Amino acid sequence: MTTLFAAAADNDGKSKHIKIWQTGNHAIELMNAKFTWRKVLYIHNNPVRAGWVSKPEDWIYSSARNYLEQESVLNDVICLTPPLNFKN
Repeated sequence: MTTLFAAAADNDGKSKHIKIWQTGNHAIELMNAKFTWRKVLYIHNNPVRAGWVSKPEDWIYSSARNYLEQESVLNDVICLTPPLNFKN
């Protein structure tokens, strides 16, 4: 994976060694529970969309494992309760 980060830095004129974050990230206000939960699911599904794993909980560094009460390398995760009648 370090090779991917190094290649991204080479393609970006600003990064010298590695680039982890995509260009254009910006902060957003998490305005309500439904919106927040959608963002949690979006983040959990990033490794799936990238083709690195088949399920969010298969990514070792994902809090999806905590939500499913599986063994995790992330110790201090506060899991949110999804809103009632939530549909993604």
